[in-house]
Amino acid sequence: MRVAALYDIHGNLPALEAVLDEVCRSGVDLVVVGGDVVPGPMPHECLACLRALDLPTEFIFGNGEREVLAELAGEETGNVPERFREVVGWVARQLGPEEERLMASWPATLDVEIPALGRVLFCHGTPSSDTDIFTRLTPEERLMPIFDGLDADVVVCGHTHMQFERTVGTVRVVNAGSVGMPFGTPGAHWLLLGPDLDPRRTSYDRARAAHRIRATAYPQADEFAAGNVLEVPSEERMLEAFGRSEPR
Repeated sequence: MRVAALYDIHGNLPALEAVLDEVCRSGVDLVVVGGDVVPGPMPHECLACLRALDLPTEFIFGNGEREVLAELAGEETGNVPERFREVVGWVARQLGPEEERLMASWPATLDVEIPALGRVLFCHGTPSSDTDIFTRLTPEERLMPIFDGLDADVVVCGHTHMQFERTVGTVRVVNAGSVGMPFGTPGAHWLLLGPDLDPRRTSYDRARAAHRIRATAYPQADEFAAGNVLEVPSEERMLEAFGRSEPR
């Protein structure tokens, strides 16, 4: 059995299309979408693309979906920084009732048995939170309370947009990276599981993608195209930033 894990798409339809083209040529039996399909410049289009996929597909939600659902419900969570509130509101207005119901039905985690890997637990941030932040540099003693005692051989997560694999206690923990907003290396990052863990990076026409994104009405289209597609934040910069938010 082969499973493709696609995380943190963030409305980047050109990146998603490139990944799905490779996924469909990789003999995949199941696609797991690991949250944060939205927010981003093409949220409706990305959801439609995934729903039209001619492969078994399972979804879990991320903090992005949770914030957009709160916006649709007229709730103020206090979790969205000021500079992203306009984005969340805009994304919510692009989605209809059917998409709202779809996102609200997604679970927080998903278990899949994959021969040769064992029980694989998919989550967005960590098994207990979609906003927990940790990286390849986070000391193991800070992560043991989160991962110790899990009934899983492998945990697949995302949220921090950087691919890595490490072991916490007896659990293999792997970050699938980000399809639409990667940190470190340009491209569209995802994970192929089975028979082992295989981090993938799919190249795509980023100049054309930037043009398509800038043609949308997304409030931060220029910033997204320039800073997340044509160029991407460095791993060093993001490791330093995330280090201030890790579990203590």
